[in-house]
Amino acid sequence: MDVEITKVVAAERLEGAWELYADAFEELRAAAVQRHLMRRTEFDEVMADDRVEKYLAYDGERLVGLATVTNDLNAMPLISPDYFAHRWPNHYAQRRIWYLGFIAIQLDQRGGAVRALLVDRLWQPVRANRGVAALDICSRNDGLGLPRAIHRALELLSPDVVATRLDAQVYWAYELPAAS
Repeated sequence: MDVEITKVVAAERLEGAWELYADAFEELRAAAVQRHLMRRTEFDEVMADDRVEKYLAYDGERLVGLATVTNDLNAMPLISPDYFAHRWPNHYAQRRIWYLGFIAIQLDQRGGAVRALLVDRLWQPVRANRGVAALDICSRNDGLGLPRAIHRALELLSPDVVATRLDAQVYWAYELPAAS
């Protein structure tokens, strides 16, 4: 298995990347309140944004994994760079904070080597710079143990890694019962 790192996904690979991404996150459409699946236009913009590195994992010619990461926090529209600047001022000033936009893995490859390979590759610049890596995980995936799985993988690469929950958002609904 090989991982290609690129700033811009080539036009001839864009459709396959979109299909992988859309399939990987389809289940979250109805499982999470906040939209976790980008629209196609948003996806294409991210794939063309050279501030965001794209990691494409191939098993032969088949794209089996795709991830995005950046240390230019202004490239991520739904996070607050001010939060990171306040919490880690030195890291922020030195651009040693990486934000992971997503990791998408072919459904038939989940639980296999693809995630470990992508995590390893994504972690390399963070480890080399003694930095911080952050990402968001919806409560559904939190409940499935994704943060623990990522932490175990990172501990194998860096035994001194410390995992910290940064924030949480809770959605509430207030419903009136139907009239009898």
